[in-house]
Amino acid sequence: MGIRVYRPYTPGVRQKTVSDFAEITTDKPEKSLTRGFKRDKGRNNRGVITSRRRGGGHKRRYRIVDFRRSSKLNVPAKVATVEYDPNRNARIALLHYRDGEKRYIIHPRDLTPGTEIIASPDAPIEVGNSLPLGKIPLGTSVHNVEITPGRGAQMVRAAGAMAQVVAKEGDMVTLKLPSGEVRLFRKECYATIGQVGNVEANNISLGKAGRNRWKGRRPKVRGSVMNPVDHPHGGGEGRAPIGRPGPVTPWGKPTLGYKTRKKKKLSDALIVRRRKKSSKRGRGGRQS
Repeated sequence: MGIRVYRPYTPGVRQKTVSDFAEITTDKPEKSLTRGFKRDKGRNNRGVITSRRRGGGHKRRYRIVDFRRSSKLNVPAKVATVEYDPNRNARIALLHYRDGEKRYIIHPRDLTPGTEIIASPDAPIEVGNSLPLGKIPLGTSVHNVEITPGRGAQMVRAAGAMAQVVAKEGDMVTLKLPSGEVRLFRKECYATIGQVGNVEANNISLGKAGRNRWKGRRPKVRGSVMNPVDHPHGGGEGRAPIGRPGPVTPWGKPTLGYKTRKKKKLSDALIVRRRKKSSKRGRGGRQS
């Protein structure tokens, strides 16, 4: 994947960059693997906003992606196409299985159309093949990692993401995740060899607010410029500080560095080393 840069012939393209889509081989999805869906726009089942700044955006069709490769064990498949998916930042690849079935998977980096891949405990260690973690050699990069055996991949699915197998002991395998966290997984959990494609996704610059609107993202307003009725940071004369010991959410809970993970979460026992700490922002009127 490469990044295309525009000449600044309008203000909207001065900072704009887009993917060159060089790896995409077709612009028409497999109809049998798509369906319409209505996005919730940040509302729950009662219509109450539970996730702010969502709404609008371009109409999409959902691509049904197979995250449970273990359901097609020992059936070889050939990569037919690499396609764009509007619902994720990774690309997807269409597989034609030898038994006639078609399925989408997350596209691994450097996997090209015409390549044959397989999900099997005895599969070779090659990009695109899916194996139990217990069968994957130390030092191998993997993605699409299951947390619970047979449930399907839930971790390491974003563009450019990969985890590394660092240790094996008994029934557990230790992975170093993209966040820096080192965590234990059952050796029966399946993972796919390689790194997720579209590795330059994080380097794309939208260039203008309109591209965020196309994605269904509405504008973000700082709490310090609101009224006191709308946000704890609001009110005051001119550019006032937030008037509290630290930044808080609109509902008065600490934020920007405050840890919200449950103190006694069951998966704590599986975490060998915590993920990297995010940098905390200082106090002042620029908090949201």
